[in-house]
Amino acid sequence: MIPAAFDYVRASSVEDAVRLLEEHGDDAKLLAGGHSLIPMMKLRLATPAVLIDIAGIPQLDAISVSGNRVTIGALTKHATIAASDDLRKHAPVLWDAANDLGDPQVRNRGTIGGAAAHGDPSADYPAVLQALDATFTLAGKGGTRELTSGHFFRGMFDTALDAGEVLTQIAFDAAPNSAYVKFHHPASHYAVVGVAVVLRLDGGKIGTARVAITGIGDAAFRAGAVESALKGVDPSDANAVRAACAGAARGVTARSDTFASATYRAAMADVFAARAVLRAASR
Repeated sequence: MIPAAFDYVRASSVEDAVRLLEEHGDDAKLLAGGHSLIPMMKLRLATPAVLIDIAGIPQLDAISVSGNRVTIGALTKHATIAASDDLRKHAPVLWDAANDLGDPQVRNRGTIGGAAAHGDPSADYPAVLQALDATFTLAGKGGTRELTSGHFFRGMFDTALDAGEVLTQIAFDAAPNSAYVKFHHPASHYAVVGVAVVLRLDGGKIGTARVAITGIGDAAFRAGAVESALKGVDPSDANAVRAACAGAARGVTARSDTFASATYRAAMADVFAARAVLRAASR
């Protein structure tokens, strides 16, 4: 459980981090909170020759709300999100996830950008950020580019973040009728099944719904059939909501392990999707 030898440098700005990434190439890895990278280094699943510490870069750890738009710096810690009254009001789906993520040590060191960039198939944020239809800002040698969540998350531990880029911020429209619920693994607190829901209510009925699920397959995914089935449903009718959420993981190859079988995961996707819809509608 001892990492391979590595050098350590600290970036003073986003531009400095990009320069250091270009200088060291594929031998370098960015270090933010370290809760994903350091365990991989201890197991020698990752053996970077250089760690570029970006944790001290200023102005990347703030939450701002301007009109209907919410912007979160990539270095914002889970604990900061969990304590934010602005997010509890404007994006409770993200507030839910941060408050049910890991343990106090993880929440006080881990960052939203690091967790998103890692792309863990059982992590909470990939589902939440897909339900929010978030936009990611990436900085590289050629400047900045923006990607929506549907293009950012690609697969198991795979995102669109290039080796020479730094994720700087995540932005999305306010989603007051939203929620995240999960069945967490009792040891790791990762999601065995986690469901994020963002609703737009119209005349007491569900006008539109975005439903994203984590913990089931090789990556978090949008449950398009459920989203369509929820349109026009009265959210006060729990039976109708449960019916619309049936088959939430249909078409996805569910993972199986010693804790939960593929069949069980798929069944729980229906249950937790309905719970998330009901919670979102109640806000």
